Amino acid sequence: MKKISYGGTFFFKVAFPCFWFVFLAVFMFVGAFAHGRQSAIFVIEPALMMALGFFLFRKLVWNLADEVSDGGSFLLVRKGPVKQRVPLANVMNVSMSQFTNPRRLTLRLRTPCAFGDEIAFIPRLPLFRLNPFARNEVAEDLIRRVDAVRQENRA
Repeated sequence: MKKISYGGTFFFKVAFPCFWFVFLAVFMFVGAFAHGRQSAIFVIEPALMMALGFFLFRKLVWNLADEVSDGGSFLLVRKGPVKQRVPLANVMNVSMSQFTNPRRLTLRLRTPCAFGDEIAFIPRLPLFRLNPFARNEVAEDLIRRVDAVRQENRA
């Protein structure tokens, strides 16, 4: 089985959010207890950034699958301790986000699985890409294969 998801998903799901919240908490603590002039902005601004970060992380990062492996006619998806085998015939749509960093590949499913009706993950990235608007090879391959399965089922 070939791994098609990015190996650094842990950084985006755990390490960066921890860094974000700890940095803002320290900034807020220093702003609240600094000697001399104290301003409410040094407490309010980090709190607002924490709230915004929480909602963005929840919407864009924490719902990502930890690992996705390609098994030919199926994908093996792992999210935490849960593993789910998703047949390509169950994939209704493959979409790739263009303007998020990191880019997200989302699979929309015909029938929901243990993760719901959508599975999102960060696809494997090329080592060097000169064109930021180039298509992702993993997404293109999945689109072709899902379409081939769909054509096969029609015949």
